Amino acid sequence: MHDYRFFGQSLRTCLSLFVISILLVSCKKKDHNSLPTAENLIRAVDISTYPAIEQTETVFYNAAGQAEDFIAVIKSSEINTIRLRLWVDPVAHLHGLDEVEIFAKRLRSEGFKIWLTLHYSDTWADPGNQIKPKRWENLNFDALSDSVYSYTSLVMKRIQPDYIQTGNEVNNGLLFPEGNRWQNPQQFLALLQSAGRAVRDLNDQTKIIVHFAGYEGSEDFFELLRTIDYDVIGLSYYPLWHGKSLPELEASLKLLYNEYEKPVLIAETAYPFTLQWNDWTHNNVGLEEQLILPDFPASSQGQLDFLLALKNIHLRHPQNMIGFCYWGAELVAYKGPQAMDGSSWENQALFDFANRALPALDAFASDES
Repeated sequence: MHDYRFFGQSLRTCLSLFVISILLVSCKKKDHNSLPTAENLIRAVDISTYPAIEQTETVFYNAAGQAEDFIAVIKSSEINTIRLRLWVDPVAHLHGLDEVEIFAKRLRSEGFKIWLTLHYSDTWADPGNQIKPKRWENLNFDALSDSVYSYTSLVMKRIQPDYIQTGNEVNNGLLFPEGNRWQNPQQFLALLQSAGRAVRDLNDQTKIIVHFAGYEGSEDFFELLRTIDYDVIGLSYYPLWHGKSLPELEASLKLLYNEYEKPVLIAETAYPFTLQWNDWTHNNVGLEEQLILPDFPASSQGQLDFLLALKNIHLRHPQNMIGFCYWGAELVAYKGPQAMDGSSWENQALFDFANRALPALDAFASDES
């Protein structure tokens, strides 16, 4: 004779365990992917050079022309996240861990979220430059991978960022030659995985961003990363280097989200408010052919309209496009009008040549404009 009561109890137990396991997976997935929506879009600026600018006692002004603390102006514009670059052993300590940790604590006390971009270099890292830190230059690959893990862990312990890029514009890889994407693709992936594992081991709430410059070639790049653990796809977008079609940009962002099921954001962008200059340092943008015309002239209105256009791309896709970051917001001609080693970004800063806040800062308001 069968004991149907035992069978029923066993079935209920199995079902309960199944439901609990599903709930646990769902909760973990929800925590792991608790990213911004339209209501709290990442509205970020990269102001990594500000600690050095502050030492020059440069005076900034709000939109009304009144002298005001730079951080206060940024905060009143409803910017909610600050992006900071981090170099391993910079020669002058600018962008080193000690400086960035102090600055990050100050910014967090003002209510900003912190977004770190680890260059894994002692200087600039980008698609053409991924130079290993001097302290790592003679390591074999296993030791190099361990160093990436240890260094990333140290950064996580000291700063606890909300977002972290494991590499900067890693189109061609990082930590050359070992991590060159084209020569050593598996080692490139192993280094990314080592960095990501350090982040997860220290704080599984920190969101990992993988950063690609431009959108051309991005699909092949992220196809290579299918086995890598990360949270967000980040793209740089500068019309000067990455094309002048916002519809193409939007289509690429949609494609990346749909194909790889990762939220996407603009990790870097900028646009000029003039083609003039305010010191003797060569500017990156200075010609009309570098602009998106006629829609976005090099004017204060053109700069604002460009940013609003990018913002509205995100607002049209609130579930998969989660924010944007303006690079070099602080880079006025802080070394003076005669400087030949000053700012090459002065006409793309978010402050004019009198260091007065530009209308483009209005694009960071939280309303869905």
